[in-house]
Amino acid sequence: MTDTDALRTRIKEMMVKNLMLQMSADQICDDTPLFGPNGIGLDSIDALELAVALEKNFGVSVPNSEVATQVLRSVNTIHDYIVEKGGGAGHP
Repeated sequence: MTDTDALRTRIKEMMVKNLMLQMSADQICDDTPLFGPNGIGLDSIDALELAVALEKNFGVSVPNSEVATQVLRSVNTIHDYIVEKGGGAGHP
């Protein structure tokens, strides 16, 4: 497993745990939309929880709704944001 795969797995596990999703991390595809009818179906409360969890778990903040709209689209976009911001390393 590469670092990229490991980080994506950590993101999925964090989402399942923090958002109390009725699915396992294995059931979340990297490019599945997190919001809307064609995806996992998260709502605005979930977005807030996810932003808080990203800061707590990976040390990256989501400063505003414009950034959140870009970042919180899929596991892939969250992964890329964490890597871009230099987060993930050293956070449990």
